[in-house]
Amino acid sequence: MNKPEVLSPAGDRESFLTALRYGADAVYLAGKNFGMRTASKNFSAEELKLACEKAHQLKKKVYLTCNTLPRNADLPQMPDFLRQAEAYGVDAFIIADLGVFEMAKRYAPSVERHISTQGGIINYESALAWYQLGAKRVVLAREMRLEEIAELRSRIPDALEIECFVHGAMCVSFSGRCLISSFMTGRDANRGDCAQPCRWKYHLVEENRPGEYFPVEENEKGTYLYNSRDLCMIEHIPALVKAGVNSLKIEGRAKTYYYTAVTTNAYRHAIDEYFDHRDDPTYRLSPWIREELEKISHRAYSTGFFFGEPGQETESGGYIRHYNAVAVCEESLSDTVAVITQRNKFLVGDTLDILPPDGFSYEVKCLRLTNEEGEEVPSAPHPMQKLWITADRRIPKGSVIRKRNDI
Repeated sequence: MNKPEVLSPAGDRESFLTALRYGADAVYLAGKNFGMRTASKNFSAEELKLACEKAHQLKKKVYLTCNTLPRNADLPQMPDFLRQAEAYGVDAFIIADLGVFEMAKRYAPSVERHISTQGGIINYESALAWYQLGAKRVVLAREMRLEEIAELRSRIPDALEIECFVHGAMCVSFSGRCLISSFMTGRDANRGDCAQPCRWKYHLVEENRPGEYFPVEENEKGTYLYNSRDLCMIEHIPALVKAGVNSLKIEGRAKTYYYTAVTTNAYRHAIDEYFDHRDDPTYRLSPWIREELEKISHRAYSTGFFFGEPGQETESGGYIRHYNAVAVCEESLSDTVAVITQRNKFLVGDTLDILPPDGFSYEVKCLRLTNEEGEEVPSAPHPMQKLWITADRRIPKGSVIRKRNDI
């Protein structure tokens, strides 16, 4: 069994560095064009170059998304975009469009080509066709069951890699190809500009009764016709490995550095732990790893289509949010003092939860806060303020500091 890659999302430089720090083998991101998340900051040319250099120093990889479905007017920009990415050292393009696939071969021949989940690959003949055209990897449709993935793996060459989404938000449309946003808002989801109308709350309005809204009763929280649960396969790493999946992909390029830290850390430890115990038939995931994923903002979790047709997959729209990230540790000065950058308010006396880069979380008590002028302050109320924290345990450099909402 080959150890699968942890593939993490990055919508900006901070998330990118966080993914590397917390154990990602590869990071996928977008430039300023042709990516499916225009709401993210994404990467300028210079930022992309620096990201590739940093990743390669650590023997990790960078995959660049080129997975929009471009219109004719978009294509003249594509050759320079591809050439530049190749010059900067991008390891692979993630592509959905056949024309872009062929352009990548022509203008950036040294860069691997991976077929996006939007390619809708759901059988081995489709995977083989892409392989024969030159694809190195296929990102399978999220609608596939594990048994179908295992059969596909058995019918394709070992050289063709399989990537699957294992965590994060799920699109209600097949393989992410959605028309709802375009119809309702004029924003094209297939060109990175989705307005996410699938997350909205809906009512019926009768033609002759404008302004009178009739609920379609789903539950007491309202009616959400399209709003899917989040995917979570953290407890099923052994099944994914045995099915032959080469890369485990975490959704979330529009999400925060904190989300990237927690999810990357959890899947890194889940994979490593399984491979340390893969000969033990009684192996079960350590509870703390699963519990970590309850510390990020998320919808109710599910296993999607991996184990058959999903049941009730729509949710009531709201997020489950037990913890907030309140700071990042910039430097550990001693066993009790650290330099932090504040992100959300917290107080002297608060109990804080520390997620260090080595992954095992623990609690500390904030005993003292000092600002850059050397003045003691009772709280950290200003985002991005630099502070010196005194705690009852060491806070390692790079740690994410968080606080439980109900304490």
